[in-house]
Amino acid sequence: MSTIQTEIEKFDPIFLREMTDVNLMNRIDTKFAFRQDDLLRFLPILSENYRSLKVEGTMLPHYESLYFDDETFSFFHDHHNGKADRFKVRIRKYVESNIHFLEIKHKIKGRTDKRRILTNDFNELQDEKERDFLRRQLNSDANLKPTMWNSFQRITLVSKHSKERLTLDFNIQFHMGETRRDFKQLVIAELKQESLNRNSPFYQLMKKEQIRPYRLSKYCIGSVEIYGEESLKFNRFKKKLLFLNKINHAK
Repeated sequence: MSTIQTEIEKFDPIFLREMTDVNLMNRIDTKFAFRQDDLLRFLPILSENYRSLKVEGTMLPHYESLYFDDETFSFFHDHHNGKADRFKVRIRKYVESNIHFLEIKHKIKGRTDKRRILTNDFNELQDEKERDFLRRQLNSDANLKPTMWNSFQRITLVSKHSKERLTLDFNIQFHMGETRRDFKQLVIAELKQESLNRNSPFYQLMKKEQIRPYRLSKYCIGSVEIYGEESLKFNRFKKKLLFLNKINHAK
């Protein structure tokens, strides 16, 4: 029986030292959601047009993230309310490399601008270097606290023909305290481009499979799953959550 490991090993590899031209820290993101069964079908089709990032000997690296927000969950509500200028803050660990970055994603007018600095392990952002970075990027002295842990595995594909990256996240988990939610069957795909190109092989594959682009955020999904309706207003996300849970539990 074919597995993700078996299929991804058929890809030509690309290494971090070759990734400079496709960092795409400022980009257009297009997201899609489907099941792991579909991912197994798609990988052989994608291998002709993409190479797979190999890090520390693996093409299926693990990621762990600790997200931050303020007391009123401003970042969450800005996203929920469709604010065009919004932020997300996290510390992300690249597990196999044992490297941690403090990362800020700034969504503005449909584009994503990501800034990051190296940091020492997961922490509560009290170091002066980190606080200065936050002040400069957020244009405020926000009092942030940890709100959610997230982990997943990621395939990173790099186009052989254009400046484009594709990330495929699976085995997705969220937790905080004693509360844990698993989305083991869900795959979140994110196509990262300088400008939207619907002729991308992956975009065309999604069109052929009748899988439409879907605006979603792992931070917002996890926050709703962890805190629920008693703590967070999420009317606009209810239909999305039903859709994602249907994918996750479909047989």
